[in-house]
Amino acid sequence: MTETGSLLAHQRRALILDEVRRRGGVRVNELTRSLNVSDMTVRRDLDVLAREGLLRKVHGGAVLGDEASSHEPGFEAKSEWETAAKRAIAGAAAALVAPGSAIALSAGTTTHALARELAEVTDLTVVTNSVRTAEVFEDVRRSGGGDTLTVILTGGIRTPSDALVGPIADQAIRSLHVDLLFLGCHGLGVATGLTTPNLAEAETNRAFLRSARRTVLLADHTKWSAVGLTTFASLDEVDVLVTDSLPPEEAAAVTERVGEVLLADVDPGGY
Repeated sequence: MTETGSLLAHQRRALILDEVRRRGGVRVNELTRSLNVSDMTVRRDLDVLAREGLLRKVHGGAVLGDEASSHEPGFEAKSEWETAAKRAIAGAAAALVAPGSAIALSAGTTTHALARELAEVTDLTVVTNSVRTAEVFEDVRRSGGGDTLTVILTGGIRTPSDALVGPIADQAIRSLHVDLLFLGCHGLGVATGLTTPNLAEAETNRAFLRSARRTVLLADHTKWSAVGLTTFASLDEVDVLVTDSLPPEEAAAVTERVGEVLLADVDPGGY
């Protein structure tokens, strides 16, 4: 983005909107640096764009405008959103995985980022309903690693976000028992719980929850203001939440319901 404080307001807002559309979300502190303007100016610009329905403000920044609760973004689009936060969350989550564990990774771009962090963990068994995640581990094998790695891909019907869902996936998951489940979601809230726009994926996620001794939810700050079509779990079912921030108005309620909250340290310098 242009690093100048001399832009007219409409030019500045156009740049902000372009950045949100390109990346899926922006942070206030990033915009103040890249546009060389004050925090107050950025927040005022975001207020204007939000009133026009062009984006949605979230804690610490803004994301794309509201979409239908049944809308399911594709994997490629989501992979460009909040990449720095996803990397930080994945790094914090990877520290929970001990050698010799049996784990499950649900489909999603943050769990996909976690898969990249697990290449060095030995004697690992991974169950996933994500072709993309399975490909990460296959790349580890091709590069000469993963000698003690076992990957179980569930099979099923592929969704727009590259999750494998449906009766075949559900049956495979129900027959297994894992130590840790790493779970993503489309939206998150105290009242709504964990939501997804895809009804079949909701059922597959419920099968994952029943198969796991402990559940770790991976969710960046943009998930707090999104709501999918259906709820597949409540916050009370989450043993560990790994996130980059909590919304101030819900922080107390979240910590009461979740067993443990881990705040990942995001590098503000890049996505």
